Amino acid sequence: MATVYSSPGDGATLASRLAPGGGAGRGRRRDGRRRERAPGARRALWERIGYGIAGTLGFLVIAQLVSVTGLVKEEYLPPAFTVLAHAAQLGGNSAFLGDVGSTLLAWALALAIACLIAVPLGIVVAVSKVSQKAAGSLISLLRPVPAVALLPPAVLVWGNGLRMKLILAVFGIVWPILFNTMHGVRDVDPVAKESAHSYGIHGFRLLRHVILPSAAPFILTGVRVAASLAFVVIVGTELFAGANSGIGAYILAVSTGGGDTTTMIAAAVWAGAIGLLINVGLSYCDRRCFRWARRGEAA
Repeated sequence: MATVYSSPGDGATLASRLAPGGGAGRGRRRDGRRRERAPGARRALWERIGYGIAGTLGFLVIAQLVSVTGLVKEEYLPPAFTVLAHAAQLGGNSAFLGDVGSTLLAWALALAIACLIAVPLGIVVAVSKVSQKAAGSLISLLRPVPAVALLPPAVLVWGNGLRMKLILAVFGIVWPILFNTMHGVRDVDPVAKESAHSYGIHGFRLLRHVILPSAAPFILTGVRVAASLAFVVIVGTELFAGANSGIGAYILAVSTGGGDTTTMIAAAVWAGAIGLLINVGLSYCDRRCFRWARRGEAA
């Protein structure tokens, strides 16, 4: 289950905005606190980046020593910096870049489809007790099924092309978005909804102006988890299903007939780097768009 945000100030925020003259003072106080915290937040960010770089370099040095000292044969574990140099060379390989594009296309489509399915479904299930009772057993039955378990029948039915990758990826990643959406909708402060009702905000307007803004940080958390998971599922599907294209298909092609271990690991490095960039990008969007929802900045 994905880690979810808690936003204790949602109801108070809406109530203060709806109350005459309440929003301006609160906004000024929050702006003052934000300016006070800005240097500390930037320092903490650079510390995390520095520790991440140091940890990565330490791992590379250890891997290099393990290989060059003969603890593991180079044919099984090539020197780390040789792998990095080969990964840089793959950046100029048009065939490999085409496979990277194929994987990213499948990833983007799978994530978009999963959002289109999970967000509306999560809202409906969260706001309706009848829907909760009707869908609860089915969700509990399907959620534990790993996407890889469906790989053999999926290949038989849909082949090894884009459709098969999309279906397996969507099935694997829809759950974190669904559950975070449900949690976010249920977590809306009752005071916020009552305040909106008192101003004549009901139905779709309540959903648009109160429920969705409050649930949005939770939903984005689910999307961030699903985005990383989708990339893993798609590359794994390409590798084990023998897909026509993609990073996994490239690794599988290189591995046939003894293969080049350096090239295989270099391609895997690309997959890891892309997954890291996806997570960093979504985390940045989270911090920029929903800074108010983080615990450290709660009122």
